[in-house]
Amino acid sequence: MKRGHFISFEGGEGAGKSTQLQLLAAAMAERGIDCVTTREPGGTPGAEALRELLLSPEHDWNARAEALLFAAARADHVANLIRPALEAGKWVLCDRYLDSSRAYQGGAGGLTDEGIMALHMVGSEGLLPDLTILIEVDPAEAERRAAARDLGGADRIGAKGRDYHAAVGDRFRQLADAEPSRFVRISGDGGPDEVHARVMQALEPLLAEA
Repeated sequence: MKRGHFISFEGGEGAGKSTQLQLLAAAMAERGIDCVTTREPGGTPGAEALRELLLSPEHDWNARAEALLFAAARADHVANLIRPALEAGKWVLCDRYLDSSRAYQGGAGGLTDEGIMALHMVGSEGLLPDLTILIEVDPAEAERRAAARDLGGADRIGAKGRDYHAAVGDRFRQLADAEPSRFVRISGDGGPDEVHARVMQALEPLLAEA
């Protein structure tokens, strides 16, 4: 059986990743492509339990503890959902993946990329997406969207300050520039349908293989 494709969506808070993932899933269903939608941290019962720990404001994890917990959640997610789905020929669409750890715990948290990648090699055997869609939005607009989304209160990481989130954005851009064969940078400005059209254009080479 032909292996499925693995697509991750990345970006800062309020970039519109979740909306674009769902629009892509609907477009793929219309084309008859079997896909699985998931998220990080989460996606499996074990990883969702770790998500609660990671994002709860009751805990004050430092960057090292966050990186370890994210790597553990990802290991369970990869072993029990992502790899089996890919091997069954399904496409996997994931809201955040490894590059969020590289940007948040790395770029903003001060950990080395080598350390985060070492954890990924141990926990998830180095599995990388076939394509990573980085959605970039003007910081002021992203802040407005995140505030509208988080009316009930932001999670522990989302509630961090502007300098932290600016560092996250800078690191995402560095990663995309360093790995142009895997990343595609998409402007998140404009309405959801406009952004979706850009996502579909970026995916045409892979969709042509489906």
